[in-house]
Amino acid sequence: MKARKTIKGKILELRKGKEQLLKREYENWQRYLRGDKSAQLYSATRQQAERLLKRLGDRFNPNKEYPLILRRDVYRANTKLTQYWLKIPIYGVRGGINVPIKTHEPITEDMVCRDAKIIKKGDEWFIYITVEKEVEERSHKSVLAVDLGIRWMATTVNSNNQKPKFYGKELRRVKGHFFWLRRTLALKKAYKTIKKIGPKERRMVNNILHKISRAIVDEALENDSMIVLGNLKGIRRNGRGRVFNRKLNNGFPYYKLSQYIEYKAKWHGIKVLKISERNPSKTCHKCGHKGLQVESLFKCPNCGYTCNADFNGAMNILKRGLGYMPSPGASLTMPRTRYDERLTLEEPRISQLQSW
Repeated sequence: MKARKTIKGKILELRKGKEQLLKREYENWQRYLRGDKSAQLYSATRQQAERLLKRLGDRFNPNKEYPLILRRDVYRANTKLTQYWLKIPIYGVRGGINVPIKTHEPITEDMVCRDAKIIKKGDEWFIYITVEKEVEERSHKSVLAVDLGIRWMATTVNSNNQKPKFYGKELRRVKGHFFWLRRTLALKKAYKTIKKIGPKERRMVNNILHKISRAIVDEALENDSMIVLGNLKGIRRNGRGRVFNRKLNNGFPYYKLSQYIEYKAKWHGIKVLKISERNPSKTCHKCGHKGLQVESLFKCPNCGYTCNADFNGAMNILKRGLGYMPSPGASLTMPRTRYDERLTLEEPRISQLQSW
């Protein structure tokens, strides 16, 4: 199977002439996206702009700067400065310009460069290169269940070792700090300052999400595990109170974490399944009866079992995920729940991330 990921790089110091040409193409790109069809762009770059506008549709924001999207024009050159160079097509310049780039990780021979995106941050230029390679799917010997929640962003349980691991304490601290900061600044009517802290919060949250997803994938690699994620479709319709709804809708990026886990896992040939998450935290994983959840504690009135609610949810996902593990020589079958409902299996999607 083919897997994709994004490699981040930086365009090294440019001569004045090249920087002016790059800046001109970047600014014309922004003008074209905002509707100025007279902006002079290289023909292939103009086609990329039309594709982007079509993909964004009504979601296009005229006040936002969008990355300059290029074709697969990264190549190797053994120079003293760097081994990677990028060819940037420029309107009116035959052959474009060649600029040196430094990547945060090597681009190996088995990788094929797809598209590249150039972003300007202050006086510096960065590039995000989408690479693709053929990956052989691993043979899995166990299941790693991942329950996404409010108190803990992710709780994992492995069929090899049912001792749970909890992730997200740092994320709660960061989100709580910025929520308090925005509320304090709003009382002082410091709206410009509130706008400035938004990107900083996103960078910190994305960094934490990457660390969590990396740890989960590493655990799956260590145990030869298939990853099973609970499908959270419809979770935002089932809120429980004002504070819960605020955290659910504004604070916890479940979909982004799922994407990060999927693309990192697929890069290593690890299969990721999404299964129905019907009442995982409300059903006792011991006896299957409906229980009660008080704060972070789960209690079952039927069998008297008590445990952490996130651990209980992860165990229910694990039990459902084990149904997807084929026996030796047997074909993969779709399990049924105790309610005789057929679970839905979603094929994992490749995520083209904007950060790493």
